[in-house]
Amino acid sequence: MTFGFFGVNMAFSLQGANMSRIAQTLGADPNQLGFFFVSPPLMGMVVQPILGRMSDKTWMGRFGRRMPYLLIGTPLAAIVTFLLPFSGSFGFGYGSLAALIYMATAVCLMDVFSNIAMAPFRMVLGDTVNDKQKNFAFACQQIFAYAGGILAALLPYVLTQLGVPNTAEKGVVPQSVIWSFMISAVLLVISGLFTALRTKEYDPETYARYHGVDLRAKAEAENVGTLTLFKNAPRAFWELSVVQFFSWIGIMYTWTYATGAMAKNIWGTTDPTSAGYQDAGNWYSVMTAVLSISALIFGILYSRSDAGHRKRWYAFGLFCDVVAIVAVATTQNKWVALAAFVLYGFGNFAINTMPFAILTSSLKGKNVGSYLGLFNIAVCLPQIIGSVAGFFLVPAFGGNLSYMMLFGAVFILIGAVSVYTVREGR
Repeated sequence: MTFGFFGVNMAFSLQGANMSRIAQTLGADPNQLGFFFVSPPLMGMVVQPILGRMSDKTWMGRFGRRMPYLLIGTPLAAIVTFLLPFSGSFGFGYGSLAALIYMATAVCLMDVFSNIAMAPFRMVLGDTVNDKQKNFAFACQQIFAYAGGILAALLPYVLTQLGVPNTAEKGVVPQSVIWSFMISAVLLVISGLFTALRTKEYDPETYARYHGVDLRAKAEAENVGTLTLFKNAPRAFWELSVVQFFSWIGIMYTWTYATGAMAKNIWGTTDPTSAGYQDAGNWYSVMTAVLSISALIFGILYSRSDAGHRKRWYAFGLFCDVVAIVAVATTQNKWVALAAFVLYGFGNFAINTMPFAILTSSLKGKNVGSYLGLFNIAVCLPQIIGSVAGFFLVPAFGGNLSYMMLFGAVFILIGAVSVYTVREGR
């Protein structure tokens, strides 16, 4: 149930670590970067609620409830992952609208299909794992995810060390990045199909017995409208949504602006075509590998924790994120930035694990797919708002990308404090 997250997160990690780099390599102005970060969360906000409602009502015998969607989304996500880095390879020219439209379209499609490939993993855990097992199960899922993230983050750097070119002509994405995406696409298919074909889900009757719900009442509940779902949502759904709102604005600003901020502060360049800027991009990839390693270790520790301590781990992780972002935004030493991402890994694990464990323990087996899909709005909406705000904030901060990261850290701090308002199980 958890192994396939290796490939899904590998693709997402590559996209997150390199989207800003690719866009600026193609000639996008830093003030326009928010545009490229609007479509991914927008797709997640649309796709996952629909998929959750549909999969709640699905049963396809041997292939189950969630796995049919994984079988569809995985190969399609791999195809778009393969095509994305070729945005500058068709002779469009540096700064051309055609190249940027190609990239924006590829990013949009990648996120549509990646969301279809990702959502079933969390939903099937909500279906089949009891409350005492949730810490361990969600930790296992994230351990596989970060293993994929480590490989994704290191690929551009390792390929460069092996002699694959890390620079290219103006407006063309380097071969080190292109090959990283192609390798990721292959591993996404292998790991995703392994989980889809090997996972056995509960049939409707067993599911109802396992969760202690009446099968007829469950069928009636799954036919209610979205407004009714919101109305009947457990209190923890709304309280967690507040935490997610503040947290994800800060996370998104780190993805978007860290490479540019480090290129200026550490390598002394703002030119995306320079070797220094590309070195900053590679170093950020190494930092995300360190993030994944620390998150993996943090996940092993968390998997042994008691179910009653989730909020403490969650708040601690977000406080670690704040410290890490401030360090990366202000340092002039690449090793300090690297060390800071050890702490960032703690927070990254927390934000991708604890909310879902807390929420699914509050759902009692009812409309799990629907609520997890709707909960994804709390992940996506703040990214959209943050991206749009970036159009105004970057000029207001004089183009200083470090200030954008610090602004995001303030939001994460608010999210960390908000964790203590969450009432699990209600």
